[in-house]
Amino acid sequence: MTHNAEPTERLAQLIEEALRRPLSRRELIARGLALGLSMPALSAALAACGLQPPAEERQLSRWQPPPPTAPTPAPLQGHTAPPPTPTAPPTPAPTATAEPQPTVEARTRFAVIGDYGLAGEAAAAVAALVADWAPDFVVTTGDNNYPDGRAETIDQNIGQYYSQFIAPYRGAFGPGAAENRFWPVLGNHDWSVGYPEPYLAYFSLPGNGRYYSVERGSVRLFALDSMPGEPDGINADSLQAAWLQSELAASTARWNIVVLHHSPYSSGHHGSSTWMRWPFAAWGAHLVLGGHDHTYERIERDGITYVVNGLGGGARYARGFTGLEGSQIFFNADHGAMFVEADQRALHTRFVTRAGVLVDTFSLSQ
Repeated sequence: MTHNAEPTERLAQLIEEALRRPLSRRELIARGLALGLSMPALSAALAACGLQPPAEERQLSRWQPPPPTAPTPAPLQGHTAPPPTPTAPPTPAPTATAEPQPTVEARTRFAVIGDYGLAGEAAAAVAALVADWAPDFVVTTGDNNYPDGRAETIDQNIGQYYSQFIAPYRGAFGPGAAENRFWPVLGNHDWSVGYPEPYLAYFSLPGNGRYYSVERGSVRLFALDSMPGEPDGINADSLQAAWLQSELAASTARWNIVVLHHSPYSSGHHGSSTWMRWPFAAWGAHLVLGGHDHTYERIERDGITYVVNGLGGGARYARGFTGLEGSQIFFNADHGAMFVEADQRALHTRFVTRAGVLVDTFSLSQ
């Protein structure tokens, strides 16, 4: 069965295959994405196969009806019933003071993918991993549309896998989201046509679209454009950098996270992008997420954590020839995604491969 078949035929094929084997929830999502099915179609397949997440069980009431009270016997005819014996009124029971219930603090949950925009088995598997985790939103570290950022390939590379997070969505893979929950940054492959017009037309992003900030829950994201062609510059004294410094100073979010494509520090094939070594920590950032090298790496430098996250679907890269001071972990054995949970007290992250292997985990708190 090819992608040229009708969507209903592909959906029927997927359901039949899932019931026959059977497939797990994640396997079904990955298989459906590989067949080119939209997320609404995948939801229908999950429901048909009984693989939707179970709904929360209703809390049963512990109230029980009181036992029936025996009726008072009627007096015999011809006799006068004796008056009831007076009894002392019951002593009222003390009123119990309800103990205060702890407040459940909402967590901000999101996924981070990088260098993912190449339709195929690896990208579909990572997208299935992300969909199974059901994050509040998705963040990218760039290279959203291989090989050269053209309008003809952008929906196949992005919307095919992530349309359920994008609004307004005008592509061919389902209705999209009610509000935008997809926050990308520009990569060099998105700029290859000379100016990222297809990217800017495809997404509806704040600011000028090339760099912007957005706040969700306890997290504020600051998306930068690290490409040398950026009109507002890419150095620490540029107009773009002045915007970031001002935005960070004004932020009241618990966690300020900078996202860009060219990683300031990297042990991968491309190596460090030194022009993006801005004083992020001094300006108020807590975490910097990058890509460009198709690896995963965590680096502690300049009083802040840098992460290279570029294993979202593009061909994996080898390690560079030189070590990097502050590197805590380096991984390039499989594709995967990063998951983040944050509240007012702490930020927890983990990087997981498409096979479900936990590669790295770390937490930030202050």
